[in-house]
Amino acid sequence: MEKQEIRQMVEKQRAYFRTGATLKISTRIHALEKLSQCIQNHEKAIEEAIRLDLGKSGFESYMCETGLVLSEITYMLKHIHSLAREKTVPTPLAQFHARSYKKPSPYGVALIMSPWNYPFLLAMEPLVDALAAGNTAILKPSAYSPNTSEVIRHIVKKCFPEKLVTVVTGGRTENTWLLQEHFDYIFFTGSQAVGKEVMRHAAAHLTPVTLELGGKSPCVVDRTANLALAAKRIVFGKFLNCGQTCVAPDYIYCDKAVKSQLIKEIQKQVRRQFGKHPLDKKNYGKIINEKHFNRLTGLMNPAKIVAGGGTCAATLQIEPTIMDNVTFQDKVMQEEIFGPILPVLAYDSFDEAICKINSLPHPLALYIFTQNPRAARKVTTRCGFGGGCINDTIIHLATSEMGFGGFGESGMGSYHGKDGFHTFSHEKSIVDKKTWIDLPMRYQPYRKIYGWLIHLFLR
Repeated sequence: MEKQEIRQMVEKQRAYFRTGATLKISTRIHALEKLSQCIQNHEKAIEEAIRLDLGKSGFESYMCETGLVLSEITYMLKHIHSLAREKTVPTPLAQFHARSYKKPSPYGVALIMSPWNYPFLLAMEPLVDALAAGNTAILKPSAYSPNTSEVIRHIVKKCFPEKLVTVVTGGRTENTWLLQEHFDYIFFTGSQAVGKEVMRHAAAHLTPVTLELGGKSPCVVDRTANLALAAKRIVFGKFLNCGQTCVAPDYIYCDKAVKSQLIKEIQKQVRRQFGKHPLDKKNYGKIINEKHFNRLTGLMNPAKIVAGGGTCAATLQIEPTIMDNVTFQDKVMQEEIFGPILPVLAYDSFDEAICKINSLPHPLALYIFTQNPRAARKVTTRCGFGGGCINDTIIHLATSEMGFGGFGESGMGSYHGKDGFHTFSHEKSIVDKKTWIDLPMRYQPYRKIYGWLIHLFLR
């Protein structure tokens, strides 16, 4: 797509938005229902596209992508009337007689830029929220997942006119051209490096943004934890999608007294969940491309691998790999891993662990395994992170009832359900002042008694 075509597309959507066509709740509901039906009709095509791009099984594709999008649509259809309703708030006595209310309003033309690791979910779920809030949208899926991007393009074209929703495919050139345009809102999911570029371009137009980034999400395991259960849930969360999940446990930070036993339990769980030869399993996925495969193998120190470590360059696969005796100075701890490599580090005291975590950039997620409620409360209160779980991993993002997002280095803003609707809405504060009475105290000439009255009314 050429630069001029992108500009015309943005202008077409802005003109359509200004007609007010997207403001009707019935129009939004119709769009969401149409999208839901189209996704259901194309479930097999979506499954196959994700398999080609990432090697995911059909079960995992539905559990982690298609099913979650359909769930978000269901939530919006159920709650859209209450979410879009004006909310009356108390009016100060000094403004007698008036009605004060907050009115959710769509921003206008939204740009949604999605990554390759959950290529369907992370493009379509923000789209659901944007449509529910009454915006038009331009979707830019990742060039690294071309099969899923093509299915998304086909579904969107079948469901919506270009003036409401359209898809721009391509790579860095198209990204640059899009970011040079004036959007009313930008929603980006991806790396911190690209997130900074998105924010820099948005600043030129003072465009508000949501950034869903990542970071090194810690998994704290204290000495009271149920180690067998902890290992089972950590292995699930870490190696889902071959570790290519923004909220996957990036590393384990455990009490040194339980480290050896925890590693044994993790080794058992890897064998139980993936078998003795994971690369031979039909449903074991792959790394997205050669660039990331080479990056990941470069993070693996053979001297510290205690499980896994096998790779296949031809299929871009890496076994679930556990590394022991890792320190914060090791190469594997200098960047977000985003792959099936799990370093294990140990702490001497619980307070030491909290202090260390707080000295690092804010992670998108944090997990703690403990049987001690005080320990759980201490970590969740004192550590800064986007969201997380106590005695589990990653499941906090699989609900429309809670917002999902990070802060600081892991992003800004949140979405899912109510939070997603509000992310794509500007809440106007309005006072509707009545005309049958007009209190004189705010007008000149001011009198002493008026000052007393205003002081009384505002208390």
